[in-house]
Amino acid sequence: MTGIIDEQGFRLNVGIILVGAGGRVFWGRRIGNRDAWQFPQGGLMPGETPEQALYRELEEEVGLTEADVEILGSTEGWLSYRLPHRFLRRRRDDSPQCIGQRQKWFLLRLVSDEERIDLARTGSPEFQAWRWVNYWYPIRKVVHFKRGVYARALKELAPVMRRERHLNKA
Repeated sequence: MTGIIDEQGFRLNVGIILVGAGGRVFWGRRIGNRDAWQFPQGGLMPGETPEQALYRELEEEVGLTEADVEILGSTEGWLSYRLPHRFLRRRRDDSPQCIGQRQKWFLLRLVSDEERIDLARTGSPEFQAWRWVNYWYPIRKVVHFKRGVYARALKELAPVMRRERHLNKA
């Protein structure tokens, strides 16, 4: 696990909710586990802003660039979740390297064709498959320890999503 770990032991991270045509959101299946589905996410690197991390992670994980999306909104603050004990990685002195993730979430609209999505663009893909799902679907389906953060992010960004749907119907 690379990136910035804050003083409390949380890895600073961005989460990405990508909205396609019809108001459905990108849902990716991680490589190596057929039931591990999630939104794209990734850690901030030293000197990187959350927005810079967003675009880097978007390209690494989904194959899209800044020109392919429009930022509709973001969470006001950072949302955190703790990793279950079995997922904690230890340092040589046996202390946890990171106890969880502290995330800034972004809601993006895909402005390019969905054919631009390329999970293998970087050569070391994190997702093996993807699909469009209803906005609230991920809360019930993401791994249990991320559900609270997903619910808070989706709830906070829901007014932006409603506005987006209304504008697209007009």
